[in-house]
Amino acid sequence: MVTDTEAAWLEQALKGDDEAYSRLVETYQNPVFNLCYRMLGDEAEAEDAAQEAFWRAYQALKRYDPNRSFITWLLSIAAHYCIDQQRKRRFTSFSIDSLEEDFLPDGGVGPEKAAAQSEQSQILHQMLTQMPAPDRAAIVLRYWYDFTDQEIADALSLTVPAVKSRLHRARRALAEQMQQHIKEPAYAERNPYESSAL
Repeated sequence: MVTDTEAAWLEQALKGDDEAYSRLVETYQNPVFNLCYRMLGDEAEAEDAAQEAFWRAYQALKRYDPNRSFITWLLSIAAHYCIDQQRKRRFTSFSIDSLEEDFLPDGGVGPEKAAAQSEQSQILHQMLTQMPAPDRAAIVLRYWYDFTDQEIADALSLTVPAVKSRLHRARRALAEQMQQHIKEPAYAERNPYESSAL
């Protein structure tokens, strides 16, 4: 559902009021940019992707269902675009800088704890860069944006069982790699997804 204010802006935007759409962009530019940054790992690319997502949303406004959350719909468009970009370049990077606030919420941690958390963040960074784009999108939408299975399915044009399968596979692979790292300090890079069916 949309708020009354959003509904008014959407109605005005549908009538060609660019100022009304600009208000929607201002309201949601941060979450859209953050999703793009987590997906693409590059600030400049994320800015371009966010602009493209808002442009695509503007072009598709007449197809928007007001019974659906506007931000969910908008993030779905952004996620699809980022997946397309990742597929095009075939090499993805996931900036760990975008995760620091999530993994280091307490600015007063001691140096030993901070070092351990930094190492864990680096390991997670390495693991996430190896995931196929749709799996990474599912993980980001679930754990950073609290999307439900159905919302992820809608966002990525998948079935709910496919979403559950992707999330399960991704969590299992992350857990296995973490265990492997604990057992083998000299962690060898390898991609557990190479033999997985997308």
